[in-house]
Amino acid sequence: MTMHDRHDSNRDWSPGHALQRLVFFSDAVFAIAITLLIIEVHPPRLPWGSPDHDYWAALAALFPNAVAFFVSFFVIGAFWGGHHRAFDCARHWSPRVVMPNLFLLMAIAAMPFFTAFIANNPGMRVPGALYCFWLLLTGLLNVRLQRVVTAPPVVAEDIPAEHIAMLRRRGIAVMLGAATALIVAIVVPWLAQVALISIGFWRRGLDRWAQRKAKSAAA
Repeated sequence: MTMHDRHDSNRDWSPGHALQRLVFFSDAVFAIAITLLIIEVHPPRLPWGSPDHDYWAALAALFPNAVAFFVSFFVIGAFWGGHHRAFDCARHWSPRVVMPNLFLLMAIAAMPFFTAFIANNPGMRVPGALYCFWLLLTGLLNVRLQRVVTAPPVVAEDIPAEHIAMLRRRGIAVMLGAATALIVAIVVPWLAQVALISIGFWRRGLDRWAQRKAKSAAA
């Protein structure tokens, strides 16, 4: 056996190894994107000896940037959480996972740009609508990835169907919340990011609908 053969024999070519590499790479993209958000929040620089009032006024002017940062931070964090929960159900490698995962990561990597766009143009219709549209697109890509990961041949055989249905409902709730925010952004641009709280209401509504459907089926 040559040294090259011995080196190859020590490698882990198992399905778990491939999934781990994909998840580690995805985590890195999420981490970089969520960190880049703060780069667009530039600390104010005032002339030496400026009065305290000017410093407070300069910080107050950063309020739209701070709001955009916090909203996008938790939005990306929510997508990372959904990604983690979905891949926690995965046990088998399939090449079908690669492209949907890359498309979702592409959307996440672009979030700092759209966050800076809406932060630098607060209350404007086009930046707000584009921000919400990008979230809607990201939500669609997330739903697509979840369906691949939580279905054969990728999903583990022992994952309950109810758990898979719950994960998918969460993904749909994010998508519907982004669609709601997009409509609000067109009508009332100032409330574009605020309207994202509708995600929670969509989630509760979908959960109640699923519960009623289960009770009807059991009756």
